[in-house]
Amino acid sequence: MRYELFIGLRYLRAKRKEAFISMITIISTLGLIIGVMTLNIVLAVFTGFEEDLRDRILGFNPHVVVLSFSGEVLNYPAVVQRIEAIPDVEAAAPFVYGQVMVAAADNVTGAVVRGVSPSAEKVVELQRYLVEGQASDLSARRSVPIGPGQDGTIELPGLIVGTELARQLKVKVGDAVNLVSPVTTAGTAGMAPRLTRFAVVGLFDSGMAEYDASLAYMDMGTAQRFFQMGENITGIEVRLHDMFEAKSAGARIGKTLGFPFVVRDWMEINRNLFAALRVGKAVYFIVLLLIVLVAAFNIVSMLIMIVMEKRKDIGVLKSMGATRTGVGRIFVYKGMMIGLVGTLLGNLGALGACLLLKQYRFIELPRDVYSIDTVQVRLYPEYFLAVTAASLLICWLSTLYPARQAARLAPVDAIRYE
Repeated sequence: MRYELFIGLRYLRAKRKEAFISMITIISTLGLIIGVMTLNIVLAVFTGFEEDLRDRILGFNPHVVVLSFSGEVLNYPAVVQRIEAIPDVEAAAPFVYGQVMVAAADNVTGAVVRGVSPSAEKVVELQRYLVEGQASDLSARRSVPIGPGQDGTIELPGLIVGTELARQLKVKVGDAVNLVSPVTTAGTAGMAPRLTRFAVVGLFDSGMAEYDASLAYMDMGTAQRFFQMGENITGIEVRLHDMFEAKSAGARIGKTLGFPFVVRDWMEINRNLFAALRVGKAVYFIVLLLIVLVAAFNIVSMLIMIVMEKRKDIGVLKSMGATRTGVGRIFVYKGMMIGLVGTLLGNLGALGACLLLKQYRFIELPRDVYSIDTVQVRLYPEYFLAVTAASLLICWLSTLYPARQAARLAPVDAIRYE
């Protein structure tokens, strides 16, 4: 063992008269543990929230959307075949999109309707979020009572709505709702909006209030007739083998289809949201790193006091031939030992806390505010490595000034009055 490391380790064991310095050492180590632990936990929770939000968004949205500048896609079966022939594409399905007014009894609200085909389940996992009904019920007709005070039933096309939308309309599965289309029809009194009745055949709960309160699904053929689109569709939704290759895959799809098609990927559509989350994570990292910086200042003050206390030892070492570099290393090693212990214990504490949060989920959140009912945790080794590197770098920088002061100490001045 090098003598610098040996002496640095010996200085960690303070004498009885140096109890105050020993207390500062313990406080510095605890501060470092708390800083590293807090930083790791916040990064894990923030990453979990970001990934959970991304999964929920992609649960109801495709990786890539293909639209047309003309507003409608013509001869869509051929376009779907061309898209599915691209190697990066896992599945593609047509859809119809439109805005409507939904009315039930005395309740009216606006909503967005997505007309989907059976093949859409390969792209958007609607069945995964259904709390009542089946996705296949969209293609069947449901019998519902004709109306209050009237006998008999009537068969209506199916509609799946969000739980929040159903709550606003005060309807349940089996009830009838009226959809008012922006497409007008000619009547005796001139042009009037089209009104069609539908039966609620299912409810979905995405965990995101904006989707649950404003989104409804119907069969694509029914949507084409409802919006008077004939055999045309609004666009084609695409699922990729790797969602993180959406930008490059979207570029290949756009190059394959050419004009008049326009291709948008999920990163582009939600770029503002995920950019804000990335900035927030970076800001939290910097702010919480200040806790580690405070612990580093404690290390600086502790090392300075040790240099003042060990003036005689430093003078003796230099008189015996120790170099300035060797004397400086003693205090660098001592500070880095505190940094290593604090960082290691902080990482272990953060790992344990994250595993507890992941397993037991004892922190509840208001779902209508955060879209989730408990804290989500995601653990990645690279984040632990980044925190460890930042912590050790700060600890190393905190040792440089005390080590430099010790190295500059003249042996004659150090032992003159001893």
